[in-house]
Order: sequence, then structure tokens, then C-alpha cells
Amino acid sequence: MKPRLSFWQIWNMSFGFLGIQFGFALQNANVSRIFETLGADVASIPILWIAAPTTGLIVQPIIGYMSDRTWGKLGRRRPYFLTGAILASSALLFMPHSPVLWVAAGMLWIMDASINISMEPFRALVADLLPSEQRTMGFAVQSFFIGIGAVVASALPYIFKNVFGISNTATPGLIPDSVVYSFAVGAVAYISAVGWTVVRTKEYPPDDLASFRRENEQTKGMFHGTREIFANLKHMPKTMVQLAVVQFFSWFALFAMWIYTTGAVTSHIFGTSDPTSELYNRGADWVGVLFSAYNGFAAVVAFLLPILAKRTSRKTVHMISLVAGGIGLASFYVVKDPNVLLVSMLGVGLAWASILSMPYAILAGSLPATKMGVYMGIFNFFIVIPQIFAAGILGFCVKTFLHGEAVNALLLGGVSMILAGILVMQVKDVDDKHDVAIQS
Repeated sequence: MKPRLSFWQIWNMSFGFLGIQFGFALQNANVSRIFETLGADVASIPILWIAAPTTGLIVQPIIGYMSDRTWGKLGRRRPYFLTGAILASSALLFMPHSPVLWVAAGMLWIMDASINISMEPFRALVADLLPSEQRTMGFAVQSFFIGIGAVVASALPYIFKNVFGISNTATPGLIPDSVVYSFAVGAVAYISAVGWTVVRTKEYPPDDLASFRRENEQTKGMFHGTREIFANLKHMPKTMVQLAVVQFFSWFALFAMWIYTTGAVTSHIFGTSDPTSELYNRGADWVGVLFSAYNGFAAVVAFLLPILAKRTSRKTVHMISLVAGGIGLASFYVVKDPNVLLVSMLGVGLAWASILSMPYAILAGSLPATKMGVYMGIFNFFIVIPQIFAAGILGFCVKTFLHGEAVNALLLGGVSMILAGILVMQVKDVDDKHDVAIQS
């Protein structure tokens, strides 16, 4: 029987997500901007982004499998938090100094792989340490930190320009100083927040450590690990299969938003596609504010979702949230005032808060405790596969069917997210009703 943890213990074990989200938010809000500044056109941006989901597809199940089998001075999951944080912080420092486009694409690959090394064990840690009735709260606290981290990180270029007077204007091949400084701050925040969780969280050793080590010795080797990952993939619980479909349409929509919001806002709202112009960079900075807004709202509602789930169900909450997010994305097509887009992002924020907590809370109850890490890693397949699919087809679709307009990709993403909301009601949540109760 797992001991119940206090609210502050849950807080400490989730605090590292604040730093992880600094990395993701800076990446999501600024990488398209960096690519365009280094010469990428709107049709080629999705394929340049393919590095991010591809690394997640490869890295997360491997790290999950390895962390399930690890025990040392730092415990089971914490060695991976720390390793990923060191690598990701280094990549954040270098990324905005990329001299040419292919270097920036390569740095995205390295940065995303490093972030994934840190992130996957955090999901497994909640399932490791919390009893079933506290898991919804555990994932909600993670969502809170994800929201807070992204609020600050997404707005950093805007803050550096408008508060500190740092230049936000690019020249061909040279990233604005406001972006460079933002990535430096993100690197410090990343390593500091993850370090806090490493120091302040205690993990418990396996019940029979000698047996645990003996079994690991007998089954060591990359071949056995690969075979086990695919065997577990083949025998996924039914709940996981059902959630996979929901995740596909949810993350297709999110990927469309991340790679095309800059192009949609600068061209559809601000009326320019020239990345060296002052008007373009004002629009790109506003995208950071919009991303900050949806993440901020996600942080605010993160603790509300478990309350609503207790009174209804996790599926109902997730369905409502996804539909609201889809409407918010689709509204970009008709909105002309950039300030009104802040309202659109409230729906996206509600969806984001739910995407970061409800699927994992539903999933955890269907998984065997001894394979929590590897299954959480495998579940990441259904986050990255839709992103790889989107990276492969969105550029072609925008150029061929959507008149080359980035805003049409956001409309398509909105439809995809609404469809995900409809499909979530078909998922079987195996936990009892009381498992969604709020615990502190």
C-alpha cells in the first residue's frame, strides 16, 4: 500500500516540470521564428519540426524502460531528470546562436531529445509514489507547473523588448537579442527547477532489491529491451488503445498550432510575412503573449479540473475541454483584432490543462505497477505519431489545398481537436469513482 503524500510533497516532486516547460515553451513559441529568420519558407517549416516528435518517439519508451530497471544513489527516476536537464540547458544556450538553418534544425533535435529524457520519468514518478486516489491531483499539479513555466517562458521575448528595451528585430541570419536572452534565462530555470525536485523528493527502493537486481541482470541487453517494449506495445490495455485515438487528434491539433501560429498571426493579423520587418517581429512577440495566455489559463484551471472530474467524470471534463480548445483554434480564422485572440486562447488553455492531466490519470489505473515507466513511454507514441504525421502532410496540405495560408492550418487543427473531444467519451476509465477525489 503506497503512503499518502502531503500536498507539499506532491508540489516538490512536480516542481521540475516548471523547468521542463521553460524548455518546451521557448521551443514552441520561437523555433518557427528562428527557422524563418534563417531562411525557411512556410511550406518547409513542418518538415524541419519533424525532429521534435521523432526524438520523442525513440527516446521516451527507451528512457521509460531503463528507468523501470534503475536503482542507485539517486533512486529510479531522478538520474534521468538530472541528465536530461544538463543536456537540455546546454542546448537552450546554443539554439539561438545557430548560424544557419541546418544547424538550428539539428539543435532542435538535440534539445527535444534532452527534454524528453527529463520529462518521461516525471510522469512515471507520479504513478510510482502516489496511491490511485491522489494521482489526479498529482497530474494536476504537474499541469499547474507546466502552465506557470510556459506563461513566463513564452512571454520572455515580449518582456525583454517592452520592459528592458532589448532589440526584437532580426536581420537575415541573425536571431533577435530578445530571443537570445530568453533562451539563456530558460536554461538557468530548467536546471534549477529540476535540481529542486532531485534534492527534495525521496524515491522508495523496490520491495525486494536483490530480486530486482537479479532479474535485471538476467534480462539485460538492448535486444531484450527492444523486444519487451514491442511486446508491451502489442498487449496494451484496452483503455490505452482507446486513449491513443483521442491523443492522435488532440496532438495533431496542438502541433498545427505550435508550428503555424506565428505565420497565421503575422500574415493574417499583422499583414506581413517578412521576418526582418518590425511589424513581423511585433506579431511574433504577440504570439509569445498568446502562448503565455493559454498556458497561464491552464495553470489557473489545473486545480479546478479534479473538482469537476469528481462531480462528473474525467471523460466528461476532457471532452468539454477539448471542444473548447477546438473552438478557440478555429476562431483564428475569423478574428482580426490581435487582442481578441487572447479570448480564443482561453479555450486552448482549458484543453491544454486537460490534455496534460486527464489522459494520464485515466491511463494510470489500467497499467501494471512494475511496467509504469515503459508504458508511460509507449503512451508517448500516441503523442509523437500524430506530430510526425502532421509534420509530413501539413506543409503539402497548406501549399496545395489551403492556399498557402497558415491560418487555415489552425482551422484544421480546431476541427481535429473537436473530433478528439467527441471520441473521448468512448474511453473506458477503469478506476473507481472515488479515485478522482481531491486529496492534499
